[in-house]
Amino acid sequence: MLALDANEGIAAGDVDGDGKTDLVAGRAWFRNGDWAARPLRNIDDWNGYVQSNGDYLFDINGDGRLDVIAGSFLPTEVYWYENPGAESLRLGKQWPQHLLLDTQQSQNEGQLFADVDGDGSPEWIVNSWKKDVPAFIYRLVEKQTSTVKPADKKTKSASANYDLVGHAVGQVGNGHGVAIGDLNNDGRIDLLVGQGWYEQPASEPWSQPWTFHADWELHSSLPMIVDDLDGDGDSDVIIGNGHNYGLYWWEQTGKDEATGKIEFKEHKIDDSYSQPHTLAWADLDGDGNNELITGKRYYAHNSRDPGGNEPPCLYYYTWDQTLKQFTRHTIDEGHVGCGLQIVVEDLNDDAKVDLAVAGKSGTYVLLQK
Repeated sequence: MLALDANEGIAAGDVDGDGKTDLVAGRAWFRNGDWAARPLRNIDDWNGYVQSNGDYLFDINGDGRLDVIAGSFLPTEVYWYENPGAESLRLGKQWPQHLLLDTQQSQNEGQLFADVDGDGSPEWIVNSWKKDVPAFIYRLVEKQTSTVKPADKKTKSASANYDLVGHAVGQVGNGHGVAIGDLNNDGRIDLLVGQGWYEQPASEPWSQPWTFHADWELHSSLPMIVDDLDGDGDSDVIIGNGHNYGLYWWEQTGKDEATGKIEFKEHKIDDSYSQPHTLAWADLDGDGNNELITGKRYYAHNSRDPGGNEPPCLYYYTWDQTLKQFTRHTIDEGHVGCGLQIVVEDLNDDAKVDLAVAGKSGTYVLLQK
């Protein structure tokens, strides 16, 4: 355990430039090696939560150092926190806060930060727990003219090299849960939300609405996973029930000839614990195949969810493509749960993939032996 508070966001990267992978998690960053908590920012508590629901590392001002971009549950502002450099990090100084964008969108379940349009630059994707509200994707657009220069040990810039430019992909569909992936196998990344999915247009995705397919009604995980699990050439989906029992995978079985709707067959993976609110899909054992990592988002609704008072847990699941079956393996039961993000990185340079999680059961590093 590195810390204990209600923060649920975590990210990994080399913060201090020593070549080792550090962690940022809410109010603190943790230096690789001693993993001691060092100051990063102030965040208000809110209704049993910390008013932050996703940490991402990105060099936003082009000075060669990783900064933090973070979103919130109710506040509409997206801030970035400027890495203050080696001497300020050594002295334990907080990172300067800068406004990146006021989205005017509240009640945010969480964010993704990933490349949607294939241009090599990540987009900021905000998911709302509210239904029937617009779904937004914000492009991280490099400024045309910039006076920002790389900082040395004595100087630093407080100007972002980028703007967040918003695009409403649709006005009518959103809801709890989000994923990106090529769901209809047309070579373009689509957006999945709690009420269905948005199909990326064949061209000019940021100058027109995306086609919305209201194909389901979920209270899903953030993220869901989109991949061809059974190797039949189409995309399947892994879904956690974020605020109840149930972890499932949806096998894509074709399209309804009359409506064109993509059809799925639901398979249960596990329903023995509640609140598998966040999922990760990565190769843990180096065999070239991904494993599913998830667990209980402890006190996701402050114990009001079914099973909310049961102990935290964290698992990984191996996938057998021939049997079309997941097998569960225990990482921890009784201590470690999830929040809203799972870090999957080699954190101690031993060529084994490790994990880090942040949630209401604590912020933890889990080193693979």
